[in-house]
This record gives sequence, C-alpha cells and structure tokens, in this order.
Amino acid sequence: MIYLNFSDLNGEAQERLLESSKNDVEQKFGDDIRKYSKKHCTNFDVMIEEEALRNLYSYTYVFNI
Repeated sequence: MIYLNFSDLNGEAQERLLESSKNDVEQKFGDDIRKYSKKHCTNFDVMIEEEALRNLYSYTYVFNI
C-alpha cells in the first residue's frame, strides 16, 4: 500500500485541492472565522487559508492507477 500526503502531489493538484478546501472551510466555519477575525483584528483571508491547509490533512486521498 502506498501512503501519500498533500505535499507529495504536483502543483496543479495541490492548488485544486487547496481551493476545494477553502470552499469547504468557508462553508462550514466562515461565519465563526469572520466573527473571530473582526473581534481580534486579523485578516479573514489569511485565517481561511490557514484553516484550509489544516483541513487538507484530514482528507482521504484516493488514486486510480
């Protein structure tokens, strides 16, 4: 069995998965992150990107070879 993680993928696949993860995070936690970023004067986009990167490692990757 071969185990791969996000950093083993090519650049194009990483960008596509990162965009998908950003959308997932924004849908699930967008309002909470927006409130937190306003309360603590932080950048919303940076927080979404950081959470999206964390979220990527919770994905299960399936490859058809």
